[in-house]
This record gives sequence, C-alpha cells and structure tokens, in this order.
Amino acid sequence: MANERPDDVCEITCVEQEKVDRVRGKLVEEETERMVNMFKGLADKSRMKIVQALAMEGELCVCDAANILGASIASTSHHLRYLRKLGLAKYRKEGKLVYYSLDDEHVQQIVELASDHQHEIGAREE
Repeated sequence: MANERPDDVCEITCVEQEKVDRVRGKLVEEETERMVNMFKGLADKSRMKIVQALAMEGELCVCDAANILGASIASTSHHLRYLRKLGLAKYRKEGKLVYYSLDDEHVQQIVELASDHQHEIGAREE
C-alpha cells in the first residue's frame, strides 16, 4: 500500500508558529556550521579513538597515539592536526616530543556523554 504513512510522521500539518519563530531566532548559522564540522571531525573511527584515548589519559605523545591506533606516526599526526584545526585538541612541544590533549573540558564532556549514551543503548539492546 503505497499511500500509507509511517508511524513516525505527522498525519496532519500543525505548526506552532511562536515556537518556530523562537527557535529560528536563536539559531546562529555560523555556530551551526562549526558544530557540523566538529561532528564531521569526530565521524572518523581513527579520530574518535584518538579523542577517546585523550579523554582517558589526558595527554599523549604522537608516538603513543600512533601505537594505540596501530597506525603510522604520519597518519596519526595528520588526524591530530585535523582535531586541532577543529578546536578539539591542543598540543605542546617538549624537546623533540609533541604531546596532545583535548582542547578543554567541553570536549571531555562530549566524549563522556557520547560514551554514556552508547552504554545506555547497549543496555537497552540486551
């Protein structure tokens, strides 16, 4: 039956204009774009593993991060630079070593919330 609507779609159109106007007034295009880019940056398995590792350890040198990933230092450095460009990670140089950490507590919270959410989903599926 091609004309049946799925259960998760409104059956009639009913717009609460006051609510729509309020939300539209609060959305900032540039901020939304930055958030999209941040989540795109995290939508890579290697970068997500790096962010998780940084959340666990606080700080890692590039060599350790590469070993955790099982990847080359060059590839890992590329991922870390990309995370830094997105404002998710920062670095410091100590002699010939470069250490990365999460940019701030907000990034730590994002990782922790995502992890908590995935644990809840996993528990529901059991």
